[in-house]
Amino acid sequence: MDTGEAERALVEAAQRDRRRFAALYQAHFERVYAYVVRRVRDRDLAEDLTADVFHQALAHLHRYQWRGAPFAAWLYRIAANEIADRGKRAAREQRAQFEVDSVPSDGGDVEARALLFRLVDRLPEEQRRVVQLRFAEQRPIREIARQLGRSEGAIKQLQFRGLQTLRRLLGENDA
Repeated sequence: MDTGEAERALVEAAQRDRRRFAALYQAHFERVYAYVVRRVRDRDLAEDLTADVFHQALAHLHRYQWRGAPFAAWLYRIAANEIADRGKRAAREQRAQFEVDSVPSDGGDVEARALLFRLVDRLPEEQRRVVQLRFAEQRPIREIARQLGRSEGAIKQLQFRGLQTLRRLLGENDA
């Protein structure tokens, strides 16, 4: 059996029994991680993204169709999409951070600040905790992640969703 046929057999076995995916993971982990780390140049982020790649691959393995190309090509496509998605999220988070930073802090608009604090209290627990630690206590993402036992990516996502919710609540309040 040649390499392509052996890989196809591994994929088909994993499609029938998800527990067999471990063999594909072991065969491709190092290459996918190397691909991701070369593009993001951050080891922690590369680890998170590589985990996301294999999570997506396992979740969508039933859709994979063998077309003669190496299985790694499919994994690289997933990785490229995860990297692009993470970049887009980071850009949105940066814009949201700018909007939060632009709230007046000189005490001149006390009512607006009081409203913002009331709205933060209406956020779901995890989002509220992240927003409070990040903006009220000015803690770095990495420290919040350690404190809450979550990945930095998860903390950034909670922060982003919290800021989106605040933006929506502020819009409802203006109406």
